[in-house]
Amino acid sequence: MQEYIDFVSNNMLLTLAWVGLAAALLMSLIKQKTAAYKVVAPNQAAIITNRENGVFVDIRSRDEYRAGHITGAINLLPSEIKSNSLGELEKHKNDPIIVVCKTGQTAAESANQLVKAGFDTVYVLKDGLTSWNDANMPLVRAKSSKGKTKKKK
Repeated sequence: MQEYIDFVSNNMLLTLAWVGLAAALLMSLIKQKTAAYKVVAPNQAAIITNRENGVFVDIRSRDEYRAGHITGAINLLPSEIKSNSLGELEKHKNDPIIVVCKTGQTAAESANQLVKAGFDTVYVLKDGLTSWNDANMPLVRAKSSKGKTKKKK
């Protein structure tokens, strides 16, 4: 035990860094477990969409959305969700909603806003569109000059 006390007293900055990291990890885990939404993998999201009439909500910019999005996804900006300007999404309050961003880092806040707005079941796509691409799931691309829609498999 004396060795630990000596280590802590001789390496205060290192000890504080480790305590800080441990606290941040613990808070992150607690926040995730108590969140009003659940995190799902791409395969789970596809199952929810197919079996339970789930709806993808893509919160990326309009340009990013046009560059490639999940089939049937509704494009809403986080600012629109925050101001409760939900448009077409309003009619899906009882359907599962899967919030998608680029990497999964910014979707949580929008998911919480949707829960507050009265949506029954809200999910966040784990690691966002990055994980969707990694799982080789299809994307709808903007129409080309010939008028055809391209899909990535």
